[in-house]
Amino acid sequence: MALFRTVEPAAEPVTLAEAKAHLRLDGTAEDDLLAGLIRAAREDLERAAGLALIDQHWRLTLDAVPRHDTLLIARHPVREIVAVTAYGSEGEASLVPADDYFADLVSRPARLHFARRPPPGRCMNGLEVDFRAGFGEAGTDVPDLLRRAVLLLAAHWYEFRAGFGPDEQPVSYPPAYERMIATWRDRRL
Repeated sequence: MALFRTVEPAAEPVTLAEAKAHLRLDGTAEDDLLAGLIRAAREDLERAAGLALIDQHWRLTLDAVPRHDTLLIARHPVREIVAVTAYGSEGEASLVPADDYFADLVSRPARLHFARRPPPGRCMNGLEVDFRAGFGEAGTDVPDLLRRAVLLLAAHWYEFRAGFGPDEQPVSYPPAYERMIATWRDRRL
């Protein structure tokens, strides 16, 4: 099973202007650095918590439908199942009709239950689920606590960028960041 992003988010949850105001920076000399740190902080938070902050498209590939007919999607919040594609033994693709599965997009993780299993196909990566995940299209759609966590982490990395070499980055995570994202982390039993 593999999960990978197919379309990047069109915006960041925190704007460059918000980060510069937080850091009390004037001028544009370090805008590229700061924009990169905002993007890295968002990606780090998404990875750590299993989230998609801004709308983005993902693809989940797996060998076959699980035995219990329900597939768990480990990215939150899933907003839409775009397509389910099954591949035959010769590699031919066929869309699984939407009537053949039911999507529970409210639960975490989101669930995709197959009422009718697609016929067995190729033995590896025989099923693809394309979906859209995220809180919305703009940074203002993201919960405030998560926006502040991105801002805090980007500012922390900005402040500690010169004291350590590139091979030692990221140096640390601020304790407040860990507390901010704790309730959003995907818990496992």
